[in-house]
Amino acid sequence: MLARAYRLTRGSDYRLVVRRGSRCGGARVITSMMTTDESRAARFGFIISKQVGGAVVRNTIRRRLKAVCAEALSRVPQGTDVVIRALPSSATATYAELQADVERCFSRLAPTDAR
Repeated sequence: MLARAYRLTRGSDYRLVVRRGSRCGGARVITSMMTTDESRAARFGFIISKQVGGAVVRNTIRRRLKAVCAEALSRVPQGTDVVIRALPSSATATYAELQADVERCFSRLAPTDAR
């Protein structure tokens, strides 16, 4: 599980990352990442709309994405904010498929000095 200290909680933070951050799209998720100069742990936010499915499906996707990000926390540079938007195709995706999409985006969006 992803602790609250590692999550984006304010709408203004979500908007800033989505509008100004680098973006990587996949078949199941769109990942936006923005690196700041702050010396704090990376923070993650999730956007799962009703187009993905009902409440049970959305919460399942959210839990899976939180678990993926908790595993990747040590590989994401400090001060980074990440927003992951689930697409409707994520409703039928397995955990491994979601993990592969997110990891691919993390590797593409990571700064070159952090690789």
